[in-house]
Amino acid sequence: MKLTVGTFNLNNLFSRYNFKANINEIKEGNEVSYSFDKDDHFRIRKFKGNLVKPKSHKTSLEIAERLLRINVDILCVQEVEDIGILKKFNKDYLKKNRYPYVVLIEGNDSRLIDVGILSRYPIGAITSWKEARANGDTNGAPVFGRDLLQVDVLNRSRKHKLFTIFNTHLKSNFVPFFEDQVAGAIACNERRRKQSATIAKIIKSVTRPNSRYILTGDMNDVVESEFLEPFTKDTELNLTNALSNPEEIGEMNKTKFPPDTHIWTHRFSPGSGVFEYHLYDHIWISNSLTDNFEKAFIDRRKKVGGNGSDHDPAWIELEL
Repeated sequence: MKLTVGTFNLNNLFSRYNFKANINEIKEGNEVSYSFDKDDHFRIRKFKGNLVKPKSHKTSLEIAERLLRINVDILCVQEVEDIGILKKFNKDYLKKNRYPYVVLIEGNDSRLIDVGILSRYPIGAITSWKEARANGDTNGAPVFGRDLLQVDVLNRSRKHKLFTIFNTHLKSNFVPFFEDQVAGAIACNERRRKQSATIAKIIKSVTRPNSRYILTGDMNDVVESEFLEPFTKDTELNLTNALSNPEEIGEMNKTKFPPDTHIWTHRFSPGSGVFEYHLYDHIWISNSLTDNFEKAFIDRRKKVGGNGSDHDPAWIELEL
């Protein structure tokens, strides 16, 4: 049977609910603040002074249109606020619950963004590694800002495990303008290196050499990065980059600054007139899945700035 697995950063799939609450029970934390109406009802949430807004109907439709077009069996997502909004998006925008299985565990991110999985296939064991620490940092903070979400995917009858998925979202390259840019970039890279090393350690601890598994997500770095080498170059893991030569589906509108490669999912402008195109969204497969791998794809945005997200979804086709 053919089965497709994809990854897509949904770019701040937030919700915003109005509900009654006791002010004394709601505390500010993680740089998140709240405000209330005249009846002391919870009204809005802010992060670093900016209102946390839900994704607009227009951009939600753009995201949904892309997901309906690629129509993958299992979709790993990033930048989702909570399981409630992921289920609501699935119900309201993906043609009445296209995915019967929805997984998301709250992570550690101060922006309130998490990773999740939507699946047409039954889900077995679910493990969160959000409390994992970097090697030798037993008393420190969790190494993952979001999570490393581990999920077993089962066959239709639930009698057999098809493979395991590890979905993550590594440290971004963003450094606030008021901070030292050089020192900030070094810190971001080092955090990503620690996360990569922890991923390798975890996967080796829960798999065997013949295990079938997929590591995917928004790595916020290129395949060749030295900061991802703890898992990309680990000879014991021996992972294969399934997006080494993907097929583009669709075509981006003309731009004065086109990419020089078709292997990219993220476009970024570090300065005026400068644009970089990188494969930040990865799909790595274990050695036991290489014979099952058929093809890889990237759904290309139409608008240069992105359609509902600043990332493009990528996916692979397996023959199992």
